[in-house]
Amino acid sequence: MSDISVAVVIGSLRSASINRKLAQEVIKLNAPGLSFDIIEIGDLPLYNQDFEEAPPPAVTAFRDKVKAAQAVLVISPEYNRSLPGVLKNAIDVGSRPYGHNVWGNKPGGLFGASPGAIGTAVMQAHARDVLAAVGVTVFSGPEVYLTIKDGFYDDSGNLNPGTAKFLQGWMDGYVDFVKKMLA
Repeated sequence: MSDISVAVVIGSLRSASINRKLAQEVIKLNAPGLSFDIIEIGDLPLYNQDFEEAPPPAVTAFRDKVKAAQAVLVISPEYNRSLPGVLKNAIDVGSRPYGHNVWGNKPGGLFGASPGAIGTAVMQAHARDVLAAVGVTVFSGPEVYLTIKDGFYDDSGNLNPGTAKFLQGWMDGYVDFVKKMLA
């Protein structure tokens, strides 16, 4: 039996983004039965209903990758107390045209990191609403609100042991959730 494919969507375009680095570390955690593929969103045009009949190649490629995945993991910063526009755009692009939503009926995971004291709590609340609207059932616990500060990563760039242990616990729950949702 092959692994369950998980589309990882990062809500930041910056190559040195703390959430991109976090995503790269998280997919190294033990997740038996799951395989992860980062799906890039930086080349997507702004959603425009005019291109539904003949979508640009970037839209088709993105939609095909998300559709092929069996589950979703969104790791994103918080911009202005909400989800980044590029992430919302990617969700919109994948949900249209009507009747061809590539997100629907997928189990999902959601978290992010920020230097701010509340991490990405507000973004996650908004993103949960948006993901629910397109049919993604988001793993509900434990919720992850990470604050990036000195010591978050060790001198080699790896997650500190405490954070790695916490995220492994989250991953264990996510793996069980995804498997149960797809059973």
